[in-house]
Formats: sequence, C-alpha cells, structure tokens
Amino acid sequence: MTLSDRINQVRSPEQDAPVAPLAANVPDALARSTRHVDPFADVKQSVHQALLESLGPKLYDSRMDQQELDQRVRQTLQIVLEMEETPLTNADRTRVAQEVADEILGHGPLEPLLRDPEVTEIMVNGYDRIFIERLGRLHHVEAAFQSEAHLRRTIDKVVGRVGRRVDESTPMVDARLPDGSRVNAIVPPIALDGSSLTIRKFARDPYEAEDLVGFGTMTRAVCDLLSACVRGRLNVLISGGTGSGKTTTLNVLSGFIPEDERIVTVEDAAELQLHQEHVVRLESRPANIEGKGLISIRDLVRNALRMRPDRIVVGEVRDGAALDMLQAMNTGHDGSMTTVHANTPRDALSRIEQMIGMSGIDIAPRSARAQIASAVNIVIQIGRLSDGKRKLLSLSELTGMEGETITMQEIWRYKMSGRDEAGNVLGHFEATGIRPKFSAALETHGIHLPAELFHPGAKFNA
Repeated sequence: MTLSDRINQVRSPEQDAPVAPLAANVPDALARSTRHVDPFADVKQSVHQALLESLGPKLYDSRMDQQELDQRVRQTLQIVLEMEETPLTNADRTRVAQEVADEILGHGPLEPLLRDPEVTEIMVNGYDRIFIERLGRLHHVEAAFQSEAHLRRTIDKVVGRVGRRVDESTPMVDARLPDGSRVNAIVPPIALDGSSLTIRKFARDPYEAEDLVGFGTMTRAVCDLLSACVRGRLNVLISGGTGSGKTTTLNVLSGFIPEDERIVTVEDAAELQLHQEHVVRLESRPANIEGKGLISIRDLVRNALRMRPDRIVVGEVRDGAALDMLQAMNTGHDGSMTTVHANTPRDALSRIEQMIGMSGIDIAPRSARAQIASAVNIVIQIGRLSDGKRKLLSLSELTGMEGETITMQEIWRYKMSGRDEAGNVLGHFEATGIRPKFSAALETHGIHLPAELFHPGAKFNA
C-alpha cells in the first residue's frame, strides 16, 4: 500500500477537493538559520509537506472543532512518519511529531513553554533568542524559531485570531491568546534587531485568594480584610510596577464581589476571569489601517455607565479614562476597582491626577485631588521583591484633604528584615496600629472588623 493510499484512509470526502496553496500561510519552521541549526530540519520539512498535501484545506476548516483537527493531524502525522525513510529513534520520532504538531496546531517552539505551568512570562528578543520567567527569575532557553519569517508568521497567527494586524505601518500590537494570556508584539522598523514578542501567561486555573495566601503574597488576616473591603463596597485602587501582579490581585479581589451584583469589566486585552454569573466584558479596539474605528478605554467606561452596572472593574487606567472612572466611583457605583502603574501609594495618586489632566477637561489641581480623595477609599500597593516573589507591600486608606494635599494613612504593610542563605527576602506583615475610618462604612453593610486586626503588635510571617 502506498503512502497516498494509507493517508486516504483517514481523509474525509470533503478533502477530495483541490488542495489550496497553503504553504505560505503555515509557519515555516523548516528554514535553516546560521545561528541555530536543527538536525531534524529536513525530516520535519518532508513530514510537514506531506501533512499539508494530505489534509489540505481541512487545516483551516472552520466547521472542524479543535479536538477533531488535533486528532486528524496527529493521526496523519503517525502515518507520514512511518513512511519516512530517514532512520529515527523512538525519541526522535516523538520529538519530530510533537514539533510539527506544535507548528500546525499551536505556536511552534513557544508551545512547550506555554504548556509549562511554571513559566509565567515568555520573552522573544529575536527569532533565536528566547527567555522565560520561571518562579520570578529570568532564564535563557534553547528553543528558537528557525528564521525571522518563521517568527513573523507566528506573530501574525496570534494577532490575527483577535482581529488585529502588525506590519510596517502598524509595527506595535497588543493581543491575547485564547486562554487570556497577554501578548505584545513589535516588529521592524521599530524593533531594530528583529521582531520581538512578549507573552504574559495566565494560569489555566486562575489564582484565588487561597493561592495568594499560600504563596505568601498576603496573610490570611490581610486577605480577610480585603474581602471585607470589597463586600463592603469600598472603591479600590491597586498600584504596582510592571509584572508585580496587579491584574492577578484585581482578579482575586473581583472574586469577592457578591453573585447578585451586575459587573461590567473594561480592559485593553481581556484578561480578567470572573466566575460570577452576571458579568459583562468589554474590550477596547485600536484604530484600523485607515486610522478609523478606535474604541478607547475611555469610550468603554462611558458606555459602561449606561449599562446599569453595580460595579465597574477597569483592568488599568493610563489616560483620561481616569476621570471617567473617578466620576463612576462618585456617582453610585461604589465598590468599583482598577489598577495603575506606580511605585508607591502616593505616586499612584499623583499619576491619577496627571491622567485627569489628559482628559482634555480643564480642572483645577485642587478639584482633581478632591475628586480622587472622594472617590478612592483604599490603595493596595503590590511589588515584586528582588528574589522574584510578589508581595502586598502596603494597604492604605484615603481620609480626605488637608489644604491642597490628599491625606492618607497606612493600615497594613510588609516589613523586610533580611535574607536567608539562598537569597530569599525575609519579612513579615504588620499592622500600623491605626484603625481605619472605613470600619464605620463596613458596619452599615453588616461587616464587623475585629479590633485585634489593627493592634500594633499584630505581626504575621510570610
């Protein structure tokens, strides 16, 4: 029996249609690189081409679900490999089959890294330079794309799935994978050393409050306090640097929102994974190649106000949308939440004030600060320590205005005390001894905070 006959056994009648020229649309993992030579490149090229000739248009048939496509590809792969004349060990055969399947079904050399639950970030600095973040530390990996064209096709596959594009006219793009992982891609001429791709992975099972307590990001006492603040409808601002865990913290806090409330989420790239039943998710949209069709975060926040939300959750404010968010917090949408890039709680308030100035509305500085002081109840500062661990560094309460200054008091903080022999940061969470003024507001919702939670001697190791 010939190879063609054996392959036809797994083909459906629809596949008898003429095969379209698909090679240009499939990532070319087979081109050799002078800096990264794949010893199985020729074998994979042969297998890859035979697979294309066999399955043809079925690879892009929208009527075939992912599970059926996966099964068809792997079944055909085994037949093609059995007919391959190059001698291969079982281990090499398995490797070739997996890598070709990853090209067809996934994202090529990135696919094993995406499957690894310990990898939290993937950074492609060029087609043959890939780094990962594992357990808070950066590592170089041997995986590589075979050429710049291979990397560009993979980027096109990722951004094309969410209706976006990247080319010389629009060389930067934000997108997401089907699991919600955040993707940023930048290509020449902006990227001088070749295309760059960064993927911030999301856990398959989103982290919950118990996970953050287990990781030492916060203590049980702080977790209970945050839960009370969310259930008591306090407006929350989460502050932190890049990669500090702001979105993860926002997702965890959103999980404390009661099931009987209507939640509207607004994001640049949909990352939040709320489990409540009554959730409406909105995602911004960039302008098209003609410069039209832009839907900004600010547009979505304004629209969310017309959707009868009980709470509005904004993934991050970076521009004039801050003003609309504050107005929402001040006009009956108590319990709303958002994040901002800042290194300290005070810096977070300054950034919000600057973003109000970006709204195009002429507001006096004192009026802007008064809006902030009135709208935001607590600021949670998240940070990534030098050992790679994320911590809740501070929990502060806004208490009003004194003259031109917003007054703030710290309720809880993380205090570092040194390092162990392995270089891990040692420290503990402690209460500052100040009982927050929002305790009275929580009482109206039937939430009582025990006094011992705020005793100066209340310390918890982490």
